[in-house]
Parts: sequence; C-alpha cells; structure tokens
Amino acid sequence: MEWLAEFFLEPFEFAFMRRALAAALLIGLSGGLLGCLLVLRRLALMGDALAHSLLPGIGLAWLLFGATPWALFVGALIAGLLTSLGSALICRLTRLKEEAAFAALFVLFLGTGIVLVSFIGPQIDLLHFLFGNILGVGPGDVWLAAGATLVTVTVVVLFFRNILVETFDPVFYRASGRRGGFVHLGILSLVVLNLVAALQAMGVVLALGLFILPAVTAYLWTDHLTRMLAIAAGLAMAGTFAGLLLSYHAGLASGASIVLCLGVAFLATALGSPRYGMVARLLQIAREGRAVVRTAD
Repeated sequence: MEWLAEFFLEPFEFAFMRRALAAALLIGLSGGLLGCLLVLRRLALMGDALAHSLLPGIGLAWLLFGATPWALFVGALIAGLLTSLGSALICRLTRLKEEAAFAALFVLFLGTGIVLVSFIGPQIDLLHFLFGNILGVGPGDVWLAAGATLVTVTVVVLFFRNILVETFDPVFYRASGRRGGFVHLGILSLVVLNLVAALQAMGVVLALGLFILPAVTAYLWTDHLTRMLAIAAGLAMAGTFAGLLLSYHAGLASGASIVLCLGVAFLATALGSPRYGMVARLLQIAREGRAVVRTAD
C-alpha cells in the first residue's frame, strides 16, 4: 500500500503541482457546470467560437499595455463579451440566426487576433494562449480561477430556477413576462469569464475539454439537470486529478493529459451507458428486430 500512497501523493509534494491541481480543480468545477448548460442549449460549438474570439483582445492589450496579466485578462474579457453581445445584436436586428452570427464574428475576431499577434512578433507565444501551461500557473492564476468559480457557482445557485425554465422552455419563460435574453447573455458571459481564467492553465483550446467532455458524459448518464450538473462537475475534477498524475508519471503534457482522461471517460460512457450508450442502443434495435420477425411469423 505504501507504493500506492507514493503514486498518488508524490507528485503533489511540489508547490507547482499543487498550484496546477488547485487551478485545474477550480476551472473543472465551474467548467463542468457551464458545459452542461451549453450542451443542453445546443451551444457547445459556440463555446469554441468564444474561446478563439479572445485572441484579438489579448493582442490589443499586449500592444497597449505590454505583458501585464490583468491587462491581458481585461482585453480577453472585453473581446469575449463583444462577441457574445455582438452576435445577439446581429441576430435580433438582421435575418441571421445566432449560430451564423457567432460564426461570422468568430472568423473576424480570429483573423484580427492573428494579425495582431503577427504584428507583435516573437514577443507573444500564440501556442501558450491556445494550449496553456498548467505547470506554470502562479498564485495569482489560482486566485483568478477561484474568483471565476465563485462567481459561476453563486450565479447558478441563485438563479437555478430561471436557468432551468429558460433552458428547457424558453417560450414559456418569455410568455411569463421574463427576459430570456438576459439569462442567455449571462450564461455566455460566465463562459467568457471562465475561459479567460483558464488562459494560463489550459489555454482556450484545451479549456473547452473541461467544459464539454464532462457535460456530454454526464448527459449520457442522467435525464435530471441537478444530477447532470453534479456528475459533470465531479467528473471534471476527477479528470484533472487523473490527468496530472498521468502527466507526472508518464512524462506527458499536463493539459493534454487531462483532456485525454476526460475523453476516455466519454468514449467509455458513449459505448457502455446502460440507457443511452451505443451498445445498449444496438441491443435494443436487435430486440425490436426479433420482435418484428416473431410478429410476422
């Protein structure tokens, strides 16, 4: 048993590993909650668009204020919020649907961001913002992740009923005199906040793994929103712990290892979920086929 304790505890004897674990657990908790809402509202791909739209804000902040962490944070946050608000405005005032407006702004912002990064030159590492460096997080990054998680959990708890009704029956929610647009923009704003908080740890690309993979896995296990949120948040945190252990003992990239562990859990669930897995569905089809044959006979 001593080797087992050493396997689990040895990596976290180092301060940088403890900071990485704390940041990943916090981002996983809030990301798992928000991922469920994105999946249920069919906005999973919009999360990807939001993630890439942060790049011009980062580039512009770097040009104006240098590599100041808070300037980069504010720049990315403004860019993400402009994408959310801009897509909603275009959707309401033109004939474009929201996903088309998101796609147009995503391409525009991504191209602008690449131009700005190219203008800055080698001073800014694009791959760092895309894929992060979780082992390089500092105390400030952990506090930023803690703040984003606190805001996210507080908002979800306080407005859970509004979010629940607006997610599953937006027509009724609006007919009852409430403004569903505020709930929608509020959720997208929380996504932007958490993506920005995840910049240093996971980068905008890998952070989406903490949002989407636990959510789609939980969706295959339950029909109840509260249980789905709990499963997704728990799975995201378990995946971060397993991924950091894997990266330490196997010498692999930490952020990618976390996403890999979450991806394996998703694939196993997609195959073996007793109600909604592929195997269960194939068995059901086979049973229905045999029943049709017996009826025909």
